[in-house]
Amino acid sequence: MVIAKAWALKKHFDGFPKTSDFDLKKIELPNLKDGELLLESVFLSVDPYMRPYSRRDMKEGDIMIGTQVARVVESKNPAFTVGAFVVAGRGWRTHFISDGKDLQLLPSNWPESLPKSLALGTVGMPGLTAYFGLLEVCKMKPGETVLVNAAAGAVGSVVGQLAKIGGCKAVGSAGSDDKVAYLKKIGFDEAFNYKTVKSLDEALRKASPDGYDCFFDNVGGEFASVAINQMKKYGRIAVCGAISQYNDSVPQKGPYVQLPMIFKELQMEGFLVTRWNNRREEGLQALLKWVMEGKVKCHEQVTEGFENMPMAFISMLKGENLGKAVVKV
Repeated sequence: MVIAKAWALKKHFDGFPKTSDFDLKKIELPNLKDGELLLESVFLSVDPYMRPYSRRDMKEGDIMIGTQVARVVESKNPAFTVGAFVVAGRGWRTHFISDGKDLQLLPSNWPESLPKSLALGTVGMPGLTAYFGLLEVCKMKPGETVLVNAAAGAVGSVVGQLAKIGGCKAVGSAGSDDKVAYLKKIGFDEAFNYKTVKSLDEALRKASPDGYDCFFDNVGGEFASVAINQMKKYGRIAVCGAISQYNDSVPQKGPYVQLPMIFKELQMEGFLVTRWNNRREEGLQALLKWVMEGKVKCHEQVTEGFENMPMAFISMLKGENLGKAVVKV
């Protein structure tokens, strides 16, 4: 008999999430039927999308949404052997039963030396978001200038490095001096701390006096409003996230994008990485290759202990993580 632990949404978040909004539950799992397998989570992901999606997709009492790298503990399914590692989207739980249909095996050429947690980050959903957002939405071309905000986060840090691989100039904005130093270390051409610059407009102008061809936006809000005015003619904006707005109780009143978009003939497109699910393998193999060649560097913020999931989530939303935030069970 396996007792799984799981974090449920006790109360919908009002403004910033609090630890009291979560409830730790124990769930007794039944014995396996034919075709089923039992898995235990090894690493769990905490991501910004969980904040707006919880409001849209969850009711109070539901298990928190999310993905994990899990290990097969017991199997009555011939497609999965005991000890195999998979990526699953089963939310914040330590153990779960699956029929195998919702599981993705780690790439067969995953090197032993590479942490499996990267399947939740650089060689997983955030890495794929950077890959398809840059190639398909921004359509970056060699010699262009790419701007990315939240640049030291799970997605942004990959965006800047892929821009460099693609022969572009990479400009990143982040919220601490340590993060800025990290961006320079991983190859960004220019990076600045948006919290300490006197003027965001000036900082952007100084980093690229000619403006920006591509803007990969993870933040929205004031940053996006200022940056749109520094786009070059025919510039492309990939709207990936809006973390500056996720915890607002009162919606921000935005400036209006129409004039700069008309005058500069800009393209601005929102996207979800699931659009390219049919090309997932292509993206993962490209990212895995670049990581193994040292062309894409990874940094993880690892929190130990399943009991610390809410704390890790809140810390990530406050921007306290460098690179991808994960929880090790």
